[in-house]
Amino acid sequence: MESSCIQPSRRALLQSATALFTTNIFTARLRGANDRIALGFIGVGGRSGDGLIVDFLQHDDCQCAAVCDPFRDRREKRSQQIAAAYAKQGKTATPAAMYNDFRELLHRKDIDAVVIATPDHWHVPICIAAARAGKDVYVEKPLSPSLKWNFKARQVIRKTGRVFQYGTQQRGAAHVRFACQVVRSGRLGKLTAVEVVSPSGAPGGKVIPAPVPEGFDYEMWQGPAPMRPYCDGRCLQPGHYHIYDYSVGFLGGWGAHPLDVLDFGLPTPEVPVEYEGTGLVPKEGLFDTVMDWNVKCRFASGLPMTFTTGNDSTKFTGAEGWIRIARGSIQSEPASLLDGAPPIDRFAVMGRNHTRNFLDAIRGKAQPESPIDCAIRSDLISHLSDIAVRTGRKITWNPEKETITGDKAAAKMMNRPLRKPWKL
Repeated sequence: MESSCIQPSRRALLQSATALFTTNIFTARLRGANDRIALGFIGVGGRSGDGLIVDFLQHDDCQCAAVCDPFRDRREKRSQQIAAAYAKQGKTATPAAMYNDFRELLHRKDIDAVVIATPDHWHVPICIAAARAGKDVYVEKPLSPSLKWNFKARQVIRKTGRVFQYGTQQRGAAHVRFACQVVRSGRLGKLTAVEVVSPSGAPGGKVIPAPVPEGFDYEMWQGPAPMRPYCDGRCLQPGHYHIYDYSVGFLGGWGAHPLDVLDFGLPTPEVPVEYEGTGLVPKEGLFDTVMDWNVKCRFASGLPMTFTTGNDSTKFTGAEGWIRIARGSIQSEPASLLDGAPPIDRFAVMGRNHTRNFLDAIRGKAQPESPIDCAIRSDLISHLSDIAVRTGRKITWNPEKETITGDKAAAKMMNRPLRKPWKL
């Protein structure tokens, strides 16, 4: 990937990364196996700085070595945050190196893995570039605004053999693990229904063009997305979560959590093959992703599923009872289904468990608990639900061919063009 705004000297530097591809794979593996794993954080706003960086700082066998963000104040803040945390731990308080352009970070041979917590439209392009540069990747949810992009990421992860961890941290929570084990064990009997509930999106967002703030690389922030005039509501949270140029909204941005619990609990990993539903797309303001959705789905086995808005939860119903998994709690009928359930207090450090698993996977001691195939399955449901709502038609999914059948216009919505000169 390259951008026309790069100066010749930087272009030459980035092109040389291709020649280092094979070397990077083996040096990263060797370093990760013996020494502290060097991490680079790409996208260091609230999610990364207040969550992911804090979680990774708890592990002695990794080094938070670099931060990258088009907002200068963010990268400066996180660099100092890392230095202060290490000083408090009695370690050398060296600030993390700072970058505006993620490609410069990826060129560093001493960076073993990257943690990607950018706006959604950058997740997959950076993931692909990182894997090709020999870095293992931790990618926040949702995966991307395009199913075709997702499939390309899976292809590259498989080809390069890099570790991929999806940022669905609930898999590290004790109560989620227990409840999903109950479902997979068959104690509910034959499943008769599945219900997934996610908070809705939001309308609004003021369209007030303004000068680009000092210290912000808006061109880099936009990247492969369509060129739009700068305004605060576009680039600052929660704006980009609800703008279709960058995201499918909370269908994927928040829906990824309960949809991943669904994927974790199903005895057989699969996605529904039919989608039909309603929802609201705001007509005024910046925000234009689907909200207030009510989608009815059907699996190939005939199992019905609903995907609606409300309090975040996943409910499995079977012939012998039901179990509902929410943030920090589980409920069941009969209550005896929860006999032996662990205390819920581990939920508070579930991110730490998830990051620990990623580091162990880099060292070859474990498999990532949220691999690329899981990420794609949950993203598929949110994207196909979005397409069903936007078209107002029933969407039929062919899991073997991985495409929408019988509706060429809907199938075309599986892809999004990248703004030139960016490409996957």
